[in-house]
Amino acid sequence: MDAYLDIETTSLLPIDGIITVIGIYITDGKTEKMVQLVGEKITKDNIANSLKGVKKIYTYNGAKFDLPFITAHTEIDLEKNFEHIDLMHHCHAKKLYGGLKKVEEILKIPRKLTEVNGKVAIELWFNYKNYNDEFALMTLLEYNKEDVVNLKKLREVLEK
Repeated sequence: MDAYLDIETTSLLPIDGIITVIGIYITDGKTEKMVQLVGEKITKDNIANSLKGVKKIYTYNGAKFDLPFITAHTEIDLEKNFEHIDLMHHCHAKKLYGGLKKVEEILKIPRKLTEVNGKVAIELWFNYKNYNDEFALMTLLEYNKEDVVNLKKLREVLEK
């Protein structure tokens, strides 16, 4: 089974921020499962349990951002336990540069929440935590879900 993983954080550096959401889209080509760990649910054990049966993890810039952030906050080293494929490097090999949203735009991979980005994701988390804004949390989770589902679409486009 393959997993597509993306995190939402309150900072670009693990020392300055926290992980607010870990999204994991797991599929074997026939079945699929979406796991989103939020806030206090982001633990070493919950991550390990969510990834049971997974062989490969796909990310976008995960080697420099997502996986080190996860290791810093949970002490689980996903690169040690899984084959990791960072799709950003495959994009660069095809002269596709920019963040995930920019590459999606170039490749015409659709996205519903075009107005949400990393900065907005931080604001959504802030509104959820400080004002119990459930709509903000739902929007953040939908944004994260689009990220991980689109990683699979990106992989498929790159493999053509």
